[in-house]
Amino acid sequence: MKYKVEITNIGPMANDLLTAGDMIIFEQCEMEALAEVCYMHTKGELKEPVAVGDRVKIGGKTYVVAAVGDEAQHTLKTLGHCTLKFIDNPEVELPGQINLKGDGLPEPVIGDIISIE
Repeated sequence: MKYKVEITNIGPMANDLLTAGDMIIFEQCEMEALAEVCYMHTKGELKEPVAVGDRVKIGGKTYVVAAVGDEAQHTLKTLGHCTLKFIDNPEVELPGQINLKGDGLPEPVIGDIISIE
């Protein structure tokens, strides 16, 4: 297990952003505008770098990492933050993004586990 956290809060606009294919996760976000679109979670420890081919589980759904942005490792490790983008594309649009391929979008709820293996 490289990373494991539990969703503790869901911003009021987070599901709207998820419908567009983006899931922003954050351990603790002090910026109110950003917190509105985030899935907040418990403190986690990134034990190994996220790599293409890793499995990401969100609640009951599993995805495969298709790409990892240059900054995603650092922000995930230090802030518990990255954007999970549900797209099968080997290139990211943003440096803090992790692309995930799989069937459909997750339906995260408070208490769901997000893990990377």
